[in-house]
Amino acid sequence: VQLQAFGGGLVQAGGSLRLSCAASGRAISTNVMGWFRQAPGKEREFVAAIWSGSITFYVDSVQGRFTISRDNARNILYLQMNRLKYEDTAVYYCAAKDKWDRLREAVSYSYWGQGTQVTVSS
Repeated sequence: VQLQAFGGGLVQAGGSLRLSCAASGRAISTNVMGWFRQAPGKEREFVAAIWSGSITFYVDSVQGRFTISRDNARNILYLQMNRLKYEDTAVYYCAAKDKWDRLREAVSYSYWGQGTQVTVSS
């Protein structure tokens, strides 16, 4: 699976952004898809994952603000980010894996996109 993330940018705190991740090579409907982020000087952090179209899981810090979804027909993964905070600033990566386990562990994901920068100004 080849993944390409896009849609990042600069936004004021309280604003919204939608990230997209275009997949090729294999249908994303067969994979667990996830979003991670990495801020400067910090480890890569799990954000959200989705499986089978409707089963989702989020890190507590984004629960209720972010929504992960996917369009299987277009083979695109999304991350709708609302009520953004300064601490959401990071490079965001999309990723794919086969099994719905170890969702928080970056090493368990086999495929990665190149990352897109999200900057939230306070």
